[in-house]
Amino acid sequence: MSALQRILAQDAVAKARNQPTSAEQILGANETEQREDWGPPNEPFHFHIYAHKHNCHITVTKPNRGAIISLSAGNIGFRKSKRSTYDAAYQLTAYVIDKLHQGNWHKNITAMEVVLRGFGAGREAATKVLLGTEGRLLRDKIVKVSDATRLKFGGTRSPKPRRLG
Repeated sequence: MSALQRILAQDAVAKARNQPTSAEQILGANETEQREDWGPPNEPFHFHIYAHKHNCHITVTKPNRGAIISLSAGNIGFRKSKRSTYDAAYQLTAYVIDKLHQGNWHKNITAMEVVLRGFGAGREAATKVLLGTEGRLLRDKIVKVSDATRLKFGGTRSPKPRRLG
């Protein structure tokens, strides 16, 4: 295998792992060039956690609300009733944080707002991950924790309860 083929193979592996290629390392291409389209510099990034009864969704967005990563428990291999478990939400949050680290987003994030929504088991699981060892690089950057759970005051009639059996 020639040296050029080896470098091309290494670049393909680096792209698959969301790591900089050899050309980007040599030229010094960095993420600061792309910051102008992220929105206002004083706005924080957002870590949205939507935990409802049957699943957990996590979306990390830039200050201009453009999504960086958006996943649910079903995307990482949990199916049917397993998506609603505490463990599924815990693994999902750890996976999202790991993907942010692989893409070097933790270096670009200066401030982060955590937005919780819903009353599912994933709410507590995601909080535990952020406070645990997995969230050590993002924990110091959290500037605000807010709750965006929609509460009903009267409103329309609810759908009938789901009956499994």
